[in-house]
Amino acid sequence: MSRRPEPVQVVKQRRDAALEALIDGVPYIKFLGIRFDRRGDELTGVLPYADMLIGNPALPAIHGGVTAAFLEVTSIISLSWFTQWDALEAGEGVEDAPRRLPKTIDFTVDYLRSGLPRDAYARARITRSGRRYASVHAEGWQDNSARPFAQATGHFLMPQRD
Repeated sequence: MSRRPEPVQVVKQRRDAALEALIDGVPYIKFLGIRFDRRGDELTGVLPYADMLIGNPALPAIHGGVTAAFLEVTSIISLSWFTQWDALEAGEGVEDAPRRLPKTIDFTVDYLRSGLPRDAYARARITRSGRRYASVHAEGWQDNSARPFAQATGHFLMPQRD
């Protein structure tokens, strides 16, 4: 006898709560105002424009440190989301998710053009994910996803599983 599927609202609430638990585990995400747009298992980081993000008012351009942090946060949250997806879909809680975030080993950012004073978006692609180590490639763009203003490659130490 097959199990009846859960109502869509129950699944949506569980996924939203799990994502919120991940985000709440990193106060810097709230400080920068980063949020995540979730479509199924795909996450897009959104960095809404704010005057405090400008590093060079003469251009004006988003500060390079903010750009790097945005790509790194997007990478970490996306990697955590990816690794916890199966447990989440099985209905298991991810209450301890913030304590189990991957730790950055190294993170290299390529600044391709100035970040303009407007909203920015980022997506991360996991290129390798093992029990102990993961590699991620992230791209940030503003008006056109085919024209990124920055990209990054990161390597992360994965949290030990129970």
